[in-house]
Amino acid sequence: MSNIKTKTEFGTSTELRSSEGSPLETEAQSLLAPLLERKKAGEKIGPKDRMAIPPQEMPTQEAKARGGNMSEVALGYGECQARLEAERCLGCKNEPCVKGCPVGVSIPRFIAEIQKGEFKAAIDIIKETNLLPAVCGRVCPQEKQCQLECTLGKSLKSVEKAVAIGRLERYLADWERDNNKVTIPAVKPATGKKVAVIGSGPAGLTVAADTARAGHGVSIFEAFHKPGGVMVYGIPEFRLPKAIVQAEVDGLKKMGVRLETNFLAGRTRTIKEFLDEDHFDAVFIGVGAGLPKFLGIPGENLVGVSSANEYLTRANLMKAYDTESAATPMYRSKIVAVIGGGNVAMDAARMALRLGAEQVHVIYRRTRDEMPARAEEVEHAMEEGIIFNFLQNPNKILGDDKGRVIGMELQKFELGEPDASGRRSPVAIPGSEYVYDCDTVIVALGNESNPLITKTTANLSTDKRGRILVDGEQKTSLDKVYAGGDIVLGAATVILAMGEGRRAAAAINGLLA
Repeated sequence: MSNIKTKTEFGTSTELRSSEGSPLETEAQSLLAPLLERKKAGEKIGPKDRMAIPPQEMPTQEAKARGGNMSEVALGYGECQARLEAERCLGCKNEPCVKGCPVGVSIPRFIAEIQKGEFKAAIDIIKETNLLPAVCGRVCPQEKQCQLECTLGKSLKSVEKAVAIGRLERYLADWERDNNKVTIPAVKPATGKKVAVIGSGPAGLTVAADTARAGHGVSIFEAFHKPGGVMVYGIPEFRLPKAIVQAEVDGLKKMGVRLETNFLAGRTRTIKEFLDEDHFDAVFIGVGAGLPKFLGIPGENLVGVSSANEYLTRANLMKAYDTESAATPMYRSKIVAVIGGGNVAMDAARMALRLGAEQVHVIYRRTRDEMPARAEEVEHAMEEGIIFNFLQNPNKILGDDKGRVIGMELQKFELGEPDASGRRSPVAIPGSEYVYDCDTVIVALGNESNPLITKTTANLSTDKRGRILVDGEQKTSLDKVYAGGDIVLGAATVILAMGEGRRAAAAINGLLA
């Protein structure tokens, strides 16, 4: 595998990073070589042998160094690590891992190709059903999906010891890009039919790819000035380099997909106008869930309080961290408090550290065991020096005479009985309130649906939370109009949004056949 190049966005320096030659790669090579010799000699590698192969650790930047740069934290497997990890796969005939994948990637097939060293064949198998492997390999919660169902992990009684499917997917996508082996999916002859895709997040890009492959003329309409949706405005550079997202979008353009940015559907054009005046044969709504939730406590209007949505959008999409090149306003902080326990809270906290905060605290009203964030993200945050204040929650935010944040009143909690989600409910401890000093508060409690599309589209059915209602094929209450992703699911994952996009595209292709 060639070196992985990642740009350090503080200034213009470029670091050259590679997991090739690392101690982890050297160790993997020493284990892989005799295994390959045995296979070459015709010896069968049985389940007991595969179960004895140690799980391959992901190389990462050193914790202290990475807190001061925007380069990717996880560096990716080297070739020997990837091939050794692939050799752990038992090749189950019933393929339980595939059932755990929202887009149905043929996992045992692509891993079998890695075992043979056929990396191009392996990535091509993935791209039969997933055109965003470099993204999914980095940000999808495989431990709750495909890897949760892995027979090896179940045999070893730990999902952490399952085959690292996501890391292998990432390796292949990076190998293909680094070695200039990327091929554009075949597109069928033009049908003359037109599809409008509103939103360029994972659901929209998936619909665009699958309908373009069927020969339809596809146009994507994006509200922001850059495509990618949550992948560019929400997920930080150190987890998902934006060049990777742009490469996926560029691939769609090569398939003939048209992209228009700075286009606010519902204002610039309504759904009715797309159909009646612009003569699109089908419309897909994939605008995500971009309306942030707040606490509803005193002090949320003080200077120094922001939603994680706004904070990350300024930092990621508008590059507020690049002070030499970007003029994006960003509130400068010394002590930051992030309220919440999900992946977005981890992203906001780790971004605050990289923006120069002296201390960053995560305030969460349950314990680490109940945190919805990926364990890997929590571990990375702790390694970087983020401080976690568990079993606490704010009652109010405190300000000075200039209307700026100076602290919060926090209350301590203990865990009671499980709530409807199965997590134990936090119960306030009377008289445990105390004042916590900080100058910045970031609220990371999730997002709700932006009402713009629903308010400007007559007879479009929604639930009480403003999420668009769809049937099993992602069709809305309107003819020729489909929807998917967070606008249907609420805040979910990239791969779940892609799964909805695949279903919608199949239905649209059926409609237009």
